[in-house]
Amino acid sequence: MHDTTYQYFTRSFILLLFSLFFLHGFSLGSEKNVDIVMTTIFGDIDIEIYLEKAPITSKNFLKYVDGGHFNDSSFYRTVTYENDKGNPKIEVIQGGLGQNVSLFPPIDHETTQASGVKHLDGVISMGRGEIGTAASEFFICIGDQPGLDFGQSRNADKQGFSAFGRVVSGMEVVRKIHQQSSNRPADNPYVEGQMIDNPVVIKNVRRN
Repeated sequence: MHDTTYQYFTRSFILLLFSLFFLHGFSLGSEKNVDIVMTTIFGDIDIEIYLEKAPITSKNFLKYVDGGHFNDSSFYRTVTYENDKGNPKIEVIQGGLGQNVSLFPPIDHETTQASGVKHLDGVISMGRGEIGTAASEFFICIGDQPGLDFGQSRNADKQGFSAFGRVVSGMEVVRKIHQQSSNRPADNPYVEGQMIDNPVVIKNVRRN
């Protein structure tokens, strides 16, 4: 009787450990990537957020998403090879709550060297000024933009930008935004000729 009871509890304990391991592993796996839908007046942009590869940047972005803070925001800037004043030249669209606006503290800089997420076509990344100032502004690459990666000369500090996801559907919407007229007056001469005349409204951003 004693052996049978011992064997029963041993088997039960092993099954319990297996169940906990399975559930824990499943939970971790489900957080590797998060799908979000960005609904604009031109249509939907589906984006995969790389929570595992770029946890600091992804969690910050999702905090804005889950709080509904990107609802009724906009894409307000389009950068093309023709209007870009930086070097090397890039092509992106930028959106968010508006420059210099944030609801949460800026985040630590997560380089492409650390995350392994390069600035390829459709990649979403955080806008910033100095290191550690990224907050609520993001941009999406049109075409591959290696000049935005770690070690490149686009920024004097050569730290690049923090990429954290990629468009999986809706690049036609991204390209339509990129083609918008951009002659709205700008306070900063650097972005003159890049501010979209009629900012493209982002109706809402939600987890898919």
